[in-house]
Amino acid sequence: MKVLFIGGTGVISAACAAECLDKGYEVILLNRGNKKIDELHDARHIVADIWDPDSAASLLKHEKFDSVIDWIGFTPERVQKDFELFRDKTEQYIYISSASAYQKPPSHIPIKETEPLDNPYWEYSRLKIACENKLTELYNLHNFPYTIVRPSHTYDKTKIPLQGGYTTLNRMLKGKKIIIHGDGSSLWTLTHSRDFAKGFIGLIGNKHSIGEAYHITSDEAMPWNQICAYLAGALGVEPNIVHIPSDFISKYDSAWGEGLLGDKMHSMIFDNSKIRSITPSFKAVIPFKEGAKEIASYYLQDNVNKTIDIEIDKKTDEIITAYESAFCKWWEK
Repeated sequence: MKVLFIGGTGVISAACAAECLDKGYEVILLNRGNKKIDELHDARHIVADIWDPDSAASLLKHEKFDSVIDWIGFTPERVQKDFELFRDKTEQYIYISSASAYQKPPSHIPIKETEPLDNPYWEYSRLKIACENKLTELYNLHNFPYTIVRPSHTYDKTKIPLQGGYTTLNRMLKGKKIIIHGDGSSLWTLTHSRDFAKGFIGLIGNKHSIGEAYHITSDEAMPWNQICAYLAGALGVEPNIVHIPSDFISKYDSAWGEGLLGDKMHSMIFDNSKIRSITPSFKAVIPFKEGAKEIASYYLQDNVNKTIDIEIDKKTDEIITAYESAFCKWWEK
């Protein structure tokens, strides 16, 4: 199996590339060469900018692939360019969409792939929907052999699943207040990238997946309070949580608000029967309690880059102060 990864060094894509290498696939990574990952040293690297289609076309002139996987396409225009570049070069084009594209709020739980795609709150999700629609158009007009994959919240040891990333983790370590949206009781699904890769590899080169869409997630769903508790426990601290409504957060931070109103404030639990119909052995086996320990162990190392975003830190304090002030005024009435 000869597989081209456009990108290939992100949290999810690197895990999938490593899984392909373990299976003996020929893996080619096409990216700008800015990031090296030790586990992918056996992959072939093509240094190119996919947004420069003439350059990419020149470098790929004599190449053909069993599967091309685009991890970094965010617009229908990008999908169109991929079609023009790869229409005669691959047996399968896998597009990485997002489970955030599903209708918000969802019509039922657990979510199946038949859930409508509609997200009026988050532009990121709307662009993913537009890309999926473009692929359907290209399939109908030109029989372009696509497969769509919709990851939900997927992490590894470097990816902290709380808004603010390490900045929020650092606040926890220092005993400072952190924000959890709503009352922290909505259910959320976190999937380790290594688990995701076990399901993803079953789609590569699989003719039954052509023209289909799949999400790949864990079957474990937890309240946000529990997610925070697992991280705090792994760090050896008690979290100092302030629960703030998503609407309130959105008024102070529109970017954070889009992700909340368009995704994280809703309970998101997934039915994985469709991916198991393609990969019957797929089962997510890494619970977040263990994943949280991986994250804590990684960030407690002295040699790890621990960048604190001053603006996020400041904004967190501003939102907490504004909410607590507003709450006190309401309570006094």
